[in-house]
Parts: sequence; structure tokens; C-alpha cells
Amino acid sequence: MRRSPNSGTPTMLLPISLKMYLSYTETLDWAWSVREMWAGLDADIHDRVTLAVLPSFPAIADMRRILNGSGIHWGAQDLAWADSGPYTGEVSPADLAQLDCTFAETGHAERRTLFHETDDTVLRKNIAAFRNGLTPIVCVGEPNRGPASAALAECQQQLIHTLPHHTEATGSAVIAYEPKWAIGAAEPAPLEHIAHVYQGLSEWLPAAFPQLSTKVIYGGSAGPGLLSALDGNADGLFLGRFAHDVSALQTIICEAAKLG
Repeated sequence: MRRSPNSGTPTMLLPISLKMYLSYTETLDWAWSVREMWAGLDADIHDRVTLAVLPSFPAIADMRRILNGSGIHWGAQDLAWADSGPYTGEVSPADLAQLDCTFAETGHAERRTLFHETDDTVLRKNIAAFRNGLTPIVCVGEPNRGPASAALAECQQQLIHTLPHHTEATGSAVIAYEPKWAIGAAEPAPLEHIAHVYQGLSEWLPAAFPQLSTKVIYGGSAGPGLLSALDGNADGLFLGRFAHDVSALQTIICEAAKLG
């Protein structure tokens, strides 16, 4: 059964996007390993951390089978803006809800660059997520390295154009700050840069979107040690390739629990 990402009021959020790196069978083997690792952690860690897995579309039903009852959430890396209709190759948000997905990722830089998604596309997908009781993980970030103040302003403009302002769209939203120049890089953005954007968004979002409950997490070469170094300047991490190593993922989870 699909649960609220805030059930148990955990304070740190760790979604993992597997992108298309692992094969179908590798994904399932990895998921079983993650479930076993998670089950071996203390209950207070489960109370302090929300863990979620976003596999490729073909693996979502199996992810539900593997992770159901574990306390780990699952979701999708994308969704259509329509619930049904003549949309060849698209995946219905209503179907994702029936698969008990908690989260749906929107606005990732790769979707914008490779598949030419616009702010309007992302807005329609976010509305579809809210309509179906899904929590969107809305990716924002500046294209080029520059001052943190400019990065914050860019993220605010992206959110103004991609999050619905009307009161009918209520619920939770996760804002994933991912500077495009840090995605796939050897190192994450500088700590003070991340902190400035996090603090600015955290202060601005409640006034800009009072109907939404929001968290701000960081993604972009996020790995072990980053949360501790940020020292509270993130509500979690949006994890990628570093989470393929289950032992590294466990390290990050334990870091998050100490901050939660």
C-alpha cells in the first residue's frame, strides 16, 4: 500500500534514481540486497530516514513486490501529463498510483536536454502527479557554474514556472537542487554554494507555495560524507551511481540518521 513520504515523520529523504545504468536483472538483484541491508538497520534509523528507489519503468512492478512491507518507498523517473489517451510510449500517472508509487521525478536536466522538455511540460507533469496523489521530485538547477546567488534566482524562476500555484494542487513536493554542471561530475558543488541555495529555497518556498509541504534535497555527484559536511544544509540527497554500491548506500543512510 502506498504511504505518505512523511509517515513516521522522518526528517531526512534519500531517493535513488537508477536511471538506465542497471539491467532489469541487475536492478532486481540490487533491490533484494538493499532490502536486506535496510532490514538489518536499527529501527530508529528507519524512523529518521525515508529511503526510496526510482527504477526504470519495467522494474516498478517487481520493485513493489520486492520492497512491499520493508518500509522502503518506490517511484518513477518520469510520468505522462495525462492519465489516459493516445500517448504512445508514455506511462500514465494513474497507473503509477495503482502500483503504489510514492514519488515521480520531473524536470531532470537530461529530460530537458535530450527530450526537449520545457517548463510547461514539467508543470503539466507536476499537476498530474498531484492529481494522482504522487509526490513529485522536481529537479531544478543552473546550467553553468557561477555565483550561488544567481543559482538561487535561477531555481526560483524554474519553480515559479513548473509548480502549480492554485490551491487545488496540494500535498508534498520534493525540490531536488541539481546544478547541471555537477551532474555526473567527479565532485559535488562546493558546500557553501549548496548551503546558500538550500537556505534560500527553504525560506522562500513556504511563502511562494503555501499550499505545499516541501523538502529541499541536493543531487549531483552526491555520495558518502556529503550530508555530514553539509551539516544540516539539506533535507536529504538525491542519489545516483554512488548508491549502486550497497555498502556506500548504507554509509549514507547512517549519516542521514545522525542528522535526522
